[in-house]
Order: sequence, then C-alpha cells, then structure tokens
Amino acid sequence: MAKVRIFVAGHKGMVGSALVRQLAQDPNNDVITADRTELDLTSQQVVQRFFAEQSIDQVYLAAAKVGGIHANNTYPADFIYENLMIEANIIHAAHKNDVQKLLFLGSSCIYPKLAEQPMREDALLTATLEPTNEPYAIAKIAGIKLCESYNRQYGRDYRSVMPTNLYGENDNFHPENSHVIPALIRRFHEAKEANAPVVKAWGTGMPMREFLYVDDMAAASIFVMNLDDLTYQKQTQPMLSHINVGSGVDCTIKALTETVAKVVGYQGQIEWDTSKPDGAPRKLMDVSRLERLGWTATIGLEQGLTKSYAWFLENQTGFRH
Repeated sequence: MAKVRIFVAGHKGMVGSALVRQLAQDPNNDVITADRTELDLTSQQVVQRFFAEQSIDQVYLAAAKVGGIHANNTYPADFIYENLMIEANIIHAAHKNDVQKLLFLGSSCIYPKLAEQPMREDALLTATLEPTNEPYAIAKIAGIKLCESYNRQYGRDYRSVMPTNLYGENDNFHPENSHVIPALIRRFHEAKEANAPVVKAWGTGMPMREFLYVDDMAAASIFVMNLDDLTYQKQTQPMLSHINVGSGVDCTIKALTETVAKVVGYQGQIEWDTSKPDGAPRKLMDVSRLERLGWTATIGLEQGLTKSYAWFLENQTGFRH
C-alpha cells in the first residue's frame, strides 16, 4: 500500500511540530517538511515548484506569522502581507497540483470583538474585529474564504479549523512577546529561583479564558482532516466551512495564575495590580459542532500545564532572553 504523502507547512511552530509528532506515529504516513532556508512560503514561484516536485496527497497549513498584541500593533503590514502570501501560495499550489485534501489552521481572533459568548462559527463577519490584531484576523478570514472558494469552484476538499488559545511544547517563552501561559510559567519559575516573596499580576484576575493543550489541537486537526465527506458536510455548509476547536471549558485568569504557581511550585504571594486593564470579560469558543462530529479534548488544564513546565525546564537554556 502506497504511503500518504503529507506536507506540514510550519512544522517548526507549536502546532506544526505537534502535528508532525502525531502524524509520524502512523507508518502509512510519509510526512514532508521544509524549513525557511529550503522553502520561502511567501514566494509563489518557489511554492509552486515545491508542490510540482513533491507528489503531495494532503496539506496541513499551520504556517503563519504570529505574535502578541505588541507585535501586531507594531508590524501590521508584515502580519497581513506575509499571512496572505503564505496561505494564497499554498492553497493555490495545492489546487494546481491536484491535491484534493487540505486543512487550514486559523485563529479565534477571526470573530468580532464583541461576539456573543460562547463564540459560534456563524458569528464570522457579523461585526467589527478587535482593532489591535485586525490585519492578522483579516488574513486568517481570507484563508477560510480561499478554502471555501476552491471548494465551490473546483470541488476541492479544503477544510478549516479555528483553535482557541493554545499552549504546550514548543511554545514561545519570550519575556515580552509570549502569551499568558508561557509568560506566567516563566515568571513564576524565575520568582521561585530568586525566592521572590511576591509576583505581580495584571488586572483583577476576573476575565474568563479558554485554553487547549497543543497535542489536543493536533489530534483534533487530524480528526477533522480524516472525517469522511458526508459526516463533515452534515455539520458544515458551503458558506460555513470552518470548525471551532477548543476545550469547551474556561476559567478565570486568577484561577489560571494560581494553577500555574502550584504547578511550578512557587510558594510566595500573588498581588493583583487592578490599575492594569483586564481585556475582554470572556472569550470562549462554542465547540458543539466538533463534539457532534465525535471529538472532545482529553488533556485538562493542570495536566497540560505540568507537561508545559516540564518542557520549559528541559529547554530553558534555549530562551534566556
């Protein structure tokens, strides 16, 4: 039996590396990767040549330029340009080289700033986006619409999944540019090492957020990619093709912070600086469609945080700055 040749774009990122780890466990899969020195995803000509040479059966499009609020605010042109180029080049090259199956990974920031909670798939394009990451969000919406359009015009089977906040192995632990979980892990670890009596946290701790361990995200992505057409189409329509992926459970930032402190083993006090902004009161994905299709998350928050901290300890020499 011929192996399935699967190209994972963005294989060095957090989600891409988790996809490679899981796909490689199946002996029927031949996982193809290429780093930036070999393959410039922003070049249409280079991507087209790569697809023409590789005889690819499936594509997981996990490549993206990503960053936190500061990066999105500072480099909006880079974020919209690079993400539009990457997804347009890969999706078009996949079509031109007769790749029938593709999975595009988006982001929960595609939904309106004031979307009703929990956020359902049909909230897309119903109101204004969060201004700070609007260029990135618009690029991700364009990716969804590219998949829908190639499906409608050419009968392709290009699907999209929208993850909630992800964390885990290969996360970004940079002190300024990281998201909340890696930032908290690093802060509490350094406070423990220094015997610091107090760690300060922003805001009131009352906002609610949802988190999903990256191995669960990879498992959900492979699950959605491999659903048979009829099962998938029963839960999606031509103009509502994307599927939310999350744990379906949220917690307060205060509870998250206390759990991270517990996992790290920090014994000091946590002080809340209520002069700092809280952000949106709640951000939760409606994952009922994915559950109806037959998938639910398996890794709870404390278990996932424990795995993340273990990975941080093993790899921290690589991100001192």
